[in-house]
Amino acid sequence: MRVTWPLAARILLAGTAASLLLSGCTSNKPADQQTITVSAAASLHDAFEQISEEFQNEHPEIKIAGINYDGSSTLATQIVEGADVDVFASADERTMAEVTEAGFGHEPVIFASNTLVIAVPKDNPANIGSLSDLSGASTVLCASQVPCGHASQQLLDNAGLKIKPVSEEQNVTAVVQKIAAGEADAGLVYASDVQDEPELAAIVPEGAEDVVNSYPIATLDDDPAAQEFLDFVVGERGQQILTENGFGAAQGNG
Repeated sequence: MRVTWPLAARILLAGTAASLLLSGCTSNKPADQQTITVSAAASLHDAFEQISEEFQNEHPEIKIAGINYDGSSTLATQIVEGADVDVFASADERTMAEVTEAGFGHEPVIFASNTLVIAVPKDNPANIGSLSDLSGASTVLCASQVPCGHASQQLLDNAGLKIKPVSEEQNVTAVVQKIAAGEADAGLVYASDVQDEPELAAIVPEGAEDVVNSYPIATLDDDPAAQEFLDFVVGERGQQILTENGFGAAQGNG
């Protein structure tokens, strides 16, 4: 025999079921979950994606609302102009100083280092073997205001070379992409950028050890969750991930 429930009872049952369903959908999310925003130099992309994933697994109460990757100078400008950022990781101390001297952020901590290499396509069609070979090749560089561009200019100046690039990019990722696409014979990028690029080869130029970029990281407010992320980056696991991605050890502050 079919049982017909009164309308009021059916509404009550439907409401109870919906409540249970919603409860089940949200039960895995901490009620007091905090959200932080991170801006990081483009060269940190692969390492910070892994760091972000492991950090959130270890700290489910903290959500990273995406990481904004770009040239450090672009990120610094965004922060000074009011971008909502909790943690900033720069590819050099000079750019970080633009942020701290403008009154943003706490004392930065150096967490990694990087040196430059000459990146060429795997088959090296232009037979690049040294910095001097870049004079007769189509070369892509980072723009001078970007940390990789500033370091590139210093490396070339130390070698007494002047290079006219076919293009100047706003971040190192764009340089890597142009070389990988065959749009240039070579470019100066960080050692970490070539490590996992199967289409590229790296040539360590003479004097590279004298041009070392130290990477600083700083929290931009007093959010404990932001400090937790910074602590993870400079901690044992964060440092291990950075090493695995081709970064050198921190060279010290100052």
